[in-house]
Formats: sequence, C-alpha cells, structure tokens
Amino acid sequence: MRKILLIDDDEKLAEPLKQYFARFELILSNETNPLTAIDRIRRESFDLLILDVMLPDIDGFEACKRIRRQSDIPIIMLTARGEVMDRVVGLELGADDYLPKPFEPRELVARIQNILRRNQSVAPMSFQWGELRLDIAARQLRRNDHVIPLTAAEFGLLSLLAQNQHRILSRDEIMQELRGIDADIFSRAIDVLVSRLRSKLQQRDLIRTVRGMGYQLVSG
Repeated sequence: MRKILLIDDDEKLAEPLKQYFARFELILSNETNPLTAIDRIRRESFDLLILDVMLPDIDGFEACKRIRRQSDIPIIMLTARGEVMDRVVGLELGADDYLPKPFEPRELVARIQNILRRNQSVAPMSFQWGELRLDIAARQLRRNDHVIPLTAAEFGLLSLLAQNQHRILSRDEIMQELRGIDADIFSRAIDVLVSRLRSKLQQRDLIRTVRGMGYQLVSG
C-alpha cells in the first residue's frame, strides 16, 4: 500500500478521496494546514504529496519551496484556476505535476499511479558525463562523490534523455512519457523542467535545444 498525503484546507475533499483511493490500494492521509503538514513530513514517510495552491498561513508555492529543502518526494499541485502561470511557478519550485480544480478523482489517481510506476520501473543502467554520473537503478545523480538532489520529474526527464542519447525528443513525446496520459499537455512545462535540470547539472550544453523539434542529450 502506498501512502499519500493531501494538503488542502477543504475538509470536505479528503473523506470521499480516501474511500476512492482505497480501491487502488492507496492510503490517503490529509492535513488542512501546510505548516502542520510540513512538520508531519519530517516525522512520517509518504510516497507522494498532493498540494493545493490556496492554503492558510502560507500558500502552496511557499509550502512546495519549503518541502523541497528537505525532501525530493513527488508533488502534485492542485490549482483552482488552472492558469498556465500557476502551473509554471509550481514546476519551477519543484512540483512534478499539476491538476486544475475541479478534477476527476480517476484522473488524479492516474497521475499518481504514473509517477509511482515511473519511480519503480527504471532499467538498471548508468551513464557518465565527465564528473556527472547518473545511476538509474539507485535513482541518483552524482557529481564526483556529491549527490545532486533531483525531483521525480527531473530524474524522469534526465533518465529519458539519457536512454535516448543522440535522439531528438519532442516536447509532446517527453510529456507523454513523464505523465503517461494525454491530457492538458503544454510545452512550457517541459521548458521549465529542462531549465531546472540544466541549472542542477551545471553543464548547459549537455541538453541541447533543437529549435522547432525538441531536446537532445549529447555526450560530447
């Protein structure tokens, strides 16, 4: 059974979701206050977080930022308006996916399952680019002996590019692989992920932008 934490101040949302999630062997816990939730994440182990943007005390963006300081747990953000800028900000802060409200519970479960499956079903392969070493089996990226923390989406993107080295992957191909569902695709999300990944890799020429086509990982 996988443990999911819902951080949303809508107290009426949690109970029906708990019952629905149980059909898919997902245990849902919930917190209405983000500060309480952040403290709970330090004490308990969860497989994924569902984080609403509109929260008391601090908003979901600030909560995401604080969570990322201590954990690389997958995060799905809920945005009431579903505006592109809200999604982009969430992705820039380290969220792995987003879902506009109102949403269908089945779609939320599909996104959760895809992220959890992606985290499990990776081939036992490794790649080396100078000081950088990607160990897919261990789910680690290292620069020499230093581990570079990656979110689930960043790791998924780098692994996908690494396993398709020298092949140009379109934004739609990448989004389809990372999310596993053909819904509400927007290319800006991929651009944000690539930008975040380049910043962490500190080798901006490792991921090449091919204008009008997509992205390609080059090993030099």
